Amino acid sequence: MDNIYESIYKIVTQIPKGKVTTYGEIALVLGNIKLARVVGYALHKNPYFGKVPCHRVVNRFGHLAQNFAFGSIDAQKAMLTAEGVEVKDNKVDLTKYLYKF
Repeated sequence: MDNIYESIYKIVTQIPKGKVTTYGEIALVLGNIKLARVVGYALHKNPYFGKVPCHRVVNRFGHLAQNFAFGSIDAQKAMLTAEGVEVKDNKVDLTKYLYKF
């Protein structure tokens, strides 16, 4: 599992500031949409705070993580807002901010 987690972390580092992507988009890059939950698990265990921007990953509807790995949902919101991403009702507008690989 560690190898796939490392692959996930490498993919997440490619998300530019001011953009977000979804667990499913990352799973597609890995070659299997069914890995979306694995992406979530990996990001929750992210050991690279400050290096792997897991705050830029949201669910398929744009909702922030209820159990954000590095604090609360408010921490994820603050990190995204600081990068210029508008968050309204704990949700990001994917039509405006989605980064596709």
